[in-house]
Amino acid sequence: MKKALIFVLSAAVIGSCSRKSTAGKPGRKGELVPNQKSKTFIAERPYGMVTIPGGDFVMGLADQDFTNTPSRAPLKTVTVSSFFMDEAETTNAEYRMFINYVRDSVTRTQLAEVAGEGDDTSGRGGSIGDYAYLAVAEGDQLSPYEEYLEAQGSEKGGYKTGRLNWDVPLHWNTKDYPDVEYTEVIESMYLPVSESGGKRMIDTRKLRYDYEGSPLVIYPDTTVWARDFSYAYNEPMFEQYFWHPAFREYPVVGVTWDQARAYCDFRTKLKTDYNQGLKKKKITPLSFRLPTEAEWEYAARGGLTNASYPWGGPYLMDDRGCYRANFKPQRGSYIEDTKLNNYTYTAPVKKFSKNDYGLYDMAGNVSEWTLSPYNNSSYQYTATLNPSNTNNDIRKSVRGGSWKDVGYALMVGAREWERKDSARSYIGFRTVQQLPEASKRKVNRTTR
Repeated sequence: MKKALIFVLSAAVIGSCSRKSTAGKPGRKGELVPNQKSKTFIAERPYGMVTIPGGDFVMGLADQDFTNTPSRAPLKTVTVSSFFMDEAETTNAEYRMFINYVRDSVTRTQLAEVAGEGDDTSGRGGSIGDYAYLAVAEGDQLSPYEEYLEAQGSEKGGYKTGRLNWDVPLHWNTKDYPDVEYTEVIESMYLPVSESGGKRMIDTRKLRYDYEGSPLVIYPDTTVWARDFSYAYNEPMFEQYFWHPAFREYPVVGVTWDQARAYCDFRTKLKTDYNQGLKKKKITPLSFRLPTEAEWEYAARGGLTNASYPWGGPYLMDDRGCYRANFKPQRGSYIEDTKLNNYTYTAPVKKFSKNDYGLYDMAGNVSEWTLSPYNNSSYQYTATLNPSNTNNDIRKSVRGGSWKDVGYALMVGAREWERKDSARSYIGFRTVQQLPEASKRKVNRTTR
């Protein structure tokens, strides 16, 4: 009888413990019920992006191929998942935010290294000590994990490199330099007079962004305006295009494939850091990246079947006699007349009509880098669901045609390529962000 009673009590104890498991709350009748409440996940559409709904389409030049090279553009029905896409090409102003972040990060790191212990600081940039690493300058009590990272050292990506004091302003005007040590660091960021022609210019070779385990110089190659055209006077574009306020809303050019991907990484970091800084933490955002070749063509078509161009086709002019994109309309004629402005080179983004997905300049203005390598036979061996080619071919697919191209290059199925380490005055990019298949989203469509 005692043994039976002990067995019953043991079973009761075991049963009471099991009700406290993470499989379900007490009172759920022992069923496996997740604790997390079921909610509809609504994807947050990033600023400046539109929603591209998933679907299928016939990829390639469906109506005509003037080059008579079917291996470059065979027809293939593929399906693409939903994603967000920039409504316009990345502008000079947007890319300059990337440049300025890297410049300030490099400068603050050098100041922090020189600042040492950061004694006698005011916290307002009145001395070199104000720029010391936060853990040192404020005497923070580090957690065991932070102490571990601190021990790794700044050269190994340790704790110090993530604790720069961004609240203290940087002084770039020579009249505002607080002390000699600060002056030495800031002046080291500029080109020597012998190399700058007497002008005060930042040494762009020092603007390196840590990407995929190695520092990458991310400043655009402004010399493309001179190198891409022999015996042409394009010096004003070389001197002004990237930094002059007049070109603020023009698409950035002169960036390589890796620089474009580094910008995507920076944009992901920017949003992630913001979400982590909120009191109520948000879900880490999905990464920004370049579109695959299939995603780009699918988005460019705007949901239209067998469309030659983003607006349908087959004509390059609308019913008012205005060209629908920025391209070279005639041999030797680069002038693009929109009844409002003439564009010899690139045009500001959003100056031409958007397609039915709300995307601007999917034809003309600047060609755009894609994530996909270029291969004549890639259409044959890639999957029909979200086709992607991951080989490390140095040639990368470029889509959309540009301001210097004839109308044929603007067709949504036309393919071109460029070496990933090359920069051109007619190649830019835009970014995408994948949408979780289970998320609830609102599709952006324009009416015509």
